[in-house]
Amino acid sequence: MFFASDNWSGAHPKIAESLTRFASGYAAAYGTSDHDKLIEAKFNDMFEREVAVFFVATGTAANSLALASVAKAGGVTFCHYDAHVNSDEGGAPEFLTGATRLFPVEGDNGKIDPEALDIAVSRFDVPSVHHGRPMAITVTQATEAGTVYSLGELDAIAAVAKEKSLPLHMDGARFANALVALKASPAEMTWKRGIDILSFGGTKNGCWCAEAIIFFKPEMAEEMPYIRKRSAQLFSKTRFISAQLEAYLENDLWLELAAHSNAMADRLRAGLTAKNTTRLAWDTTANEVFAVADKDAVARARAKGAMVYDWLPPRDMPHLLGANETLLRLVTSFATTEEEVDQFIEVV
Repeated sequence: MFFASDNWSGAHPKIAESLTRFASGYAAAYGTSDHDKLIEAKFNDMFEREVAVFFVATGTAANSLALASVAKAGGVTFCHYDAHVNSDEGGAPEFLTGATRLFPVEGDNGKIDPEALDIAVSRFDVPSVHHGRPMAITVTQATEAGTVYSLGELDAIAAVAKEKSLPLHMDGARFANALVALKASPAEMTWKRGIDILSFGGTKNGCWCAEAIIFFKPEMAEEMPYIRKRSAQLFSKTRFISAQLEAYLENDLWLELAAHSNAMADRLRAGLTAKNTTRLAWDTTANEVFAVADKDAVARARAKGAMVYDWLPPRDMPHLLGANETLLRLVTSFATTEEEVDQFIEVV
């Protein structure tokens, strides 16, 4: 019963097979092979426009280098308080952008509130070397709270970005889960909403190690080849990232895997709602479930093999827990089975 993280799951068999297929023979290095170019072209088709694509190893690298590409001295990037860049990346965005700052913004359910964002950015309307200057806005889709920005909510964030002339970045570590939940196309959830740069994640959804930085305006990517190399993220044997992404994107496998993990989360939500030892902390949409549970019930579940993480209550829910309760984050993946979900519901 593995619900600690979708990072705990392995690689999908089709992706593993593709890696094996490309393990022999020769291919040009550093992203210059025909196969690398073929996969980059697939992203053009997927997003219905020409894009610039840069493969990297991790989501942290994708987010940090995406922001580094628009960095400026004294720069400030606006994000949600609980965004991964702000709470779970060990200062990498600040480090790799040359000591720029993150400015956290309030918002319910893990989403930036557009009005709060406008107020936050407006604090910097008067230029000052003491305060710094706005550099970018970043949203997480799906959010760290397991919720998903609607297309309208993304429009509202993009309106602020456009008014303030700021690039808008999307952390898409769980991009596929959000896309499936919204029943939207990749174009509809990104550049058609005003997104300029996307961190496209595959690792959490069945890949071994495959992330990409995507620029919807290729002219914005002029500095990225140098930034990626300087940050030790230019793979010599990039064909092994391309090999993963070939299988991942072929016949919409990536959407199929995300749909499965979302469905397993739906099954988990329904089962926990019916228990008297647990309750859902808030509504979620993608493949993360947050539940308030009796500590004794959690201890019993762990004794029977359940792998789950305790989670800190959000800032806007200080009174969420009772005296003998804990908050759990439960994450499903492409590898989660119905039997696994049902077993957890039974033992908790």
